[in-house]
Amino acid sequence: MTTRTSQHWPNLQGLIDSDGSINIGYIAPLNVCAAVAAQQRQVYAQLVAREGERLTDLLGRLDTAVAKAIDEEIYTDEINC
Repeated sequence: MTTRTSQHWPNLQGLIDSDGSINIGYIAPLNVCAAVAAQQRQVYAQLVAREGERLTDLLGRLDTAVAKAIDEEIYTDEINC
């Protein structure tokens, strides 16, 4: 199997390649679908899916938020705001 770098979400691919994690799913107590990107104890972004938002669009927003966190130390938290 050949490994390819993601062209669509390079920051998410980089995070996974460096032992980070991405979790996407429903959070029952909040009644929302969320996407979270983290590495060890550092959470880079927590996004809430917008009504009607496609998964590809949510992943795009998450990729952008991870880039902001790594490059500018701006962390996005839509869950606890």
